[in-house]
Amino acid sequence: MVSESVQVNEQARAPLGASYWKLWTSSGLSNLADGVFKIALPLLAIQFTQSPTLIAGVSFVATLPWLLFALTAGALADRLDRRRLMLVANLTRATLPAMLLGVILLDLGSIWALYVIALLVGVAETLYDTSAQSIMPQLVHRDQLSRANGRLYAVELTTNQFIGPPLGGLLVAAGVIGGFAVPAVLWLAAVGSLFLVRGNFRIEREQKTTLRHDIAEGLRFLWHQKILRTLAVMTGTFNFASSAAFALLVLFAVGPSSAMQLSEVGFGVLLTTSAIGALLGSFISEWAERKLGRSKSLALTIFGGSFFVGAPALTDNPYILGFVFFVGGVLVMLWNVITVSLRQRITPNRLLGRVNSAYRLLAWGTMPLGAAAGGLLATWLGLQAMFGIMGVLTLALLALMPIVTDKAIDAADVES
Repeated sequence: MVSESVQVNEQARAPLGASYWKLWTSSGLSNLADGVFKIALPLLAIQFTQSPTLIAGVSFVATLPWLLFALTAGALADRLDRRRLMLVANLTRATLPAMLLGVILLDLGSIWALYVIALLVGVAETLYDTSAQSIMPQLVHRDQLSRANGRLYAVELTTNQFIGPPLGGLLVAAGVIGGFAVPAVLWLAAVGSLFLVRGNFRIEREQKTTLRHDIAEGLRFLWHQKILRTLAVMTGTFNFASSAAFALLVLFAVGPSSAMQLSEVGFGVLLTTSAIGALLGSFISEWAERKLGRSKSLALTIFGGSFFVGAPALTDNPYILGFVFFVGGVLVMLWNVITVSLRQRITPNRLLGRVNSAYRLLAWGTMPLGAAAGGLLATWLGLQAMFGIMGVLTLALLALMPIVTDKAIDAADVES
């Protein structure tokens, strides 16, 4: 007789399946489109205004839907067919750049038109991303989630951060039309790939409820599930600290009067080291989780994450910081793969969209607060003191690790 552990290992290493790889392809195309679009939009914005406040407003408006619409997006992902929501979201995202091109060609473009397009694309993004994260347990076995999420993060990172931004810059340099036409075509191609995924991805509902009731139910589940609640607080705290640090890293690193005295190109290379580390982390996370266990892996990411955030308080050597950022990228990806996969395992499928959106609201909602706090602290105490404070804040998260033990994680897994 084959033991249960052997069966689990065999299932975990089984092929991910054709439907998963179609989703993977669609996500890669979608993130490539997003990577091009997020660079093309501010490059177009500076043709309308040189106001730093108005230019920063483009990014603010683009991320605002995660604060205003995330919970609603999660409720919709649990009410409707998740694949169809993703299709509608990407069809919407493909249409909006085309509309913007029409406005520009009619000589009606303005910074306010960009705000409208950025806001609507952001709303579509919340729908797509929430549904994409929630559909995963319907495509692969629960024991395959770490590997499936790791591979998905790899293609998303590569297309969104490595290929998309420089491609967007080249396209806009060649002409505004290419910078917005290409994302539209890529989002349509993503729709085509996802359309090939067959099946019903709507969760059966036992009774009719209001949208407000559904959102409240998801929030209650997250609050009463101790492991998930703790991880949400830890993720939100880390994002607060990292946003404070990285929002002001440019002042520490770039220019002859800065501590590091890097050029703009050198600064780009420095940031790329963390992206390379994250790409590597997406491939080794499953192995690290299996070898170290989930609790030890998470504790390692916190310890390393404190240096990732706080290292500029200790040195301005670009080579040392580049290595620290590389390792930090690996560890941040390890945290993401473990926590997302755990959330997908613990949360009932009917609640997954709402819990994902509530979790992300907390995790991403702290980022603008962190950036603001970092600016205030740097003004009062100096840049390096701010980096040090955020590093210590990250390290303090180890105090919550007695809650996130392997025994507690396994118990939550069994209960689900």
